Amino acid sequence: MVAERPVTELLADLHGGRKDALNEIVPLVYAELHRLAACQLRNEHAFTVQPTALIHEAYLRLAAQRLPEMQSRAHFLGLAAHLMRQILVDHARGRMAAKRGAGARAVTLDRAVILDTRNIDSVVSLDLALQRLATVDERKGKVVEMRYFGGLGLDEIAEALGISVPTVTRDLRMGEAFLLRELHTGSAS
Repeated sequence: MVAERPVTELLADLHGGRKDALNEIVPLVYAELHRLAACQLRNEHAFTVQPTALIHEAYLRLAAQRLPEMQSRAHFLGLAAHLMRQILVDHARGRMAAKRGAGARAVTLDRAVILDTRNIDSVVSLDLALQRLATVDERKGKVVEMRYFGGLGLDEIAEALGISVPTVTRDLRMGEAFLLRELHTGSAS
């Protein structure tokens, strides 16, 4: 039996150009990927996607692109969470395009649940607000995305981004405030 290599070594191999290292990483983090997918789909009554299908689609997107250098398991999971969010947003946009002219509804946001994705419009509205946040402050955008779309803990986010937990907490609060303002302004127009 071959000893299991640490994810960090496999990430270095992947960055070094060994694409098949991704095939070795996924089984090592599959349970965590499933947790991320389930977290994103937990309140998603508008989506018929199963966590396994979301993981597979994210894997296909990972395999098809040149990946940035990743230092840790948490960094890899953060990238996977980002891709899963993009998949869901793409799916929501496709469904909205099919509805044509249905109009956007107001999106509410509170500190307990940043995303009420029972309707597809809110997924797209939140994605646009997150994109604006990332334009203003990329790190705050990543913190919010990792926390709410990735379901990562504060310590996992700190590790992935190389910052302290108090900084993550501040960035999260400021990012939430930004999103609240953006969503409120966007729903008023």
